[in-house]
Amino acid sequence: MCGIAGWVAFDRDLTRERAALEAMTATMACRGPDGGGLHLTRHAALGHRRLAVIDPAGGAQPMAAEQGGHSPAVVSYSGEVFNHRELRTALQHAGHRFRTRSDTEVVLRAYLQWGPRFVDRLNGMYAFALWDARREELLLVRDRMGVKPLHFHRTGAGVLFGSEPKALFAHPALRPEVDLDGLRELLSTARTPGHAVYRGLVEVEPGQVVTVRRSGLTARRYWALEAREHTDDAAATAAAVRELLADTVRRQLDSDVPLCALLSGGLDSSAITALAAQALRRRGAGPVRTFAVDYAGQTERFRPDAMRGTPDGPYARLLAEHVGADHRTVELDSDTLSDPAHRTAVLRARDLPWEFGDMDTSMLLLFRAVRRDSTVALSGEAADELFGGYPWFHDPALIAAETFPWAALLARTAGLGAGPREGLLDPGLLAGLDLDAYRADRYREAVSAVPQLPGTDPVERRMRELTHLSLTRFVRILLDRKDRLSMACGLEVRVPFCDHRLVQYVFNTPWRIKSADGREKSLLRAAVRDLLPDAVADRAKSPYPSIQDLRYPRSLQSALGRLAADRDSPAAALLDRTAVAEALAPGADPQYARAATEVVLGIDDWLRTYDVSLVM
Repeated sequence: MCGIAGWVAFDRDLTRERAALEAMTATMACRGPDGGGLHLTRHAALGHRRLAVIDPAGGAQPMAAEQGGHSPAVVSYSGEVFNHRELRTALQHAGHRFRTRSDTEVVLRAYLQWGPRFVDRLNGMYAFALWDARREELLLVRDRMGVKPLHFHRTGAGVLFGSEPKALFAHPALRPEVDLDGLRELLSTARTPGHAVYRGLVEVEPGQVVTVRRSGLTARRYWALEAREHTDDAAATAAAVRELLADTVRRQLDSDVPLCALLSGGLDSSAITALAAQALRRRGAGPVRTFAVDYAGQTERFRPDAMRGTPDGPYARLLAEHVGADHRTVELDSDTLSDPAHRTAVLRARDLPWEFGDMDTSMLLLFRAVRRDSTVALSGEAADELFGGYPWFHDPALIAAETFPWAALLARTAGLGAGPREGLLDPGLLAGLDLDAYRADRYREAVSAVPQLPGTDPVERRMRELTHLSLTRFVRILLDRKDRLSMACGLEVRVPFCDHRLVQYVFNTPWRIKSADGREKSLLRAAVRDLLPDAVADRAKSPYPSIQDLRYPRSLQSALGRLAADRDSPAAALLDRTAVAEALAPGADPQYARAATEVVLGIDDWLRTYDVSLVM
């Protein structure tokens, strides 16, 4: 995994702009701690920071293809192509000769052989910029599920681009600005495709190729979920899922550096871990290394709530023992999570305020610990979206809600002893933002894009809608979070459940098969049950853990008090002073305003750290 940055300009000589490109590329050092490089030509400048995973000695970038004594194409590439060995063989048969073992060179050669449609052949998670010197055009490409990020900004005669917004803001011509629509996107949890919150920034959409030429910019979707008839019965479907998932895990174990699995003890991570352990045994390799996160004393004093019925620790240890894993638990405490330096580190990783509060901070600290021993980690992300693991797939009220189901779930949570996330923001600001109307518009757009088969019954139609919303909106929030927090630590996280073959197949599987035993993720459980202890296979869904120690929300309350007293706070004008006073009143329950406090603390830190201009 790596970080990329660059600039294409048809109106100037970019060989004279080394300083700007160096500044942009330097911001990606967290994503690529093992080295970097620049490639400057008259109209294209590409920068690269490398995390060496495949062929550490030979895969330096930007990488140019040599053909007939010249370089027709050069690429700055982030990610992994998991079928690079098969593609290399096909390209060798076509006459291509390789200088390295890297998948990067395979991408270059595949473009030279098959042209822009080469992306149809790639299986992986990637984001890259490829400059074709012959045609003087740039291709910005993102993987099908959006695992790897890529942003760009249109200039008068070209584009600036980078893995993350911070790379673009290092350019002297661009400064961070956010308008009302940016704030709406930030606060609404709509996750609108292409919207990057910052004014003037665009996110390359998953499964998209953006082409930049002198004549302008065009975008082409090379992959999207399609509605297809599913003809396999339940047994054949479970067998197909098992085969696809096992093949995906096997491919994603390809690494020339230490690798591990993230293990919570839930069905998803346990399935990935068990399949990885099985594949490693067949190779004669050592035991799979696993990591879990926990909070000091939380397993012993765990309190079930509306979202989490059991602690992760015992289940993670049970699965680790079952597969013979080398298991480690990273234990965190309230003081560590409350450290402002750690919160700012999360902000700098994400370029936006924290979305999940303490869970963002704990994930960053988990990844820092993992990185001391491993460079690559497998994760169970996206299984809930694919197989129906969330409450909105099973609760009649959430199923029927005419909004994003996770927004409906958050609204319900706000009625169960916790206040709304925007509860400390100025009522006048919220009225101007009209988040409900914005969310409703985005929801209608999202539902209208769901592919359906003719004659589908209403239940199946709605469940297909919920699955599509989850796979094209909600999972992108989680994937972006995981990528940014892991890459801030120089850790590559791979997500086997995002293999597009598996996603397309399960998306079209009828809901009656996905929920055959009346529980969440019935199909996945049927596909992997024989690999798992019964207690793990039958465990109910439990999201990523949040700290229960009351000292944590009290520390947030104290930080809110300091913010309210700071006359220089850039967030002061955005606050509801009455609501803040109530949250700080003697005897006020710090848990009630916990999420809202996380939001305003995050916004304040963001405005300070990034010197964001709010265009209201």
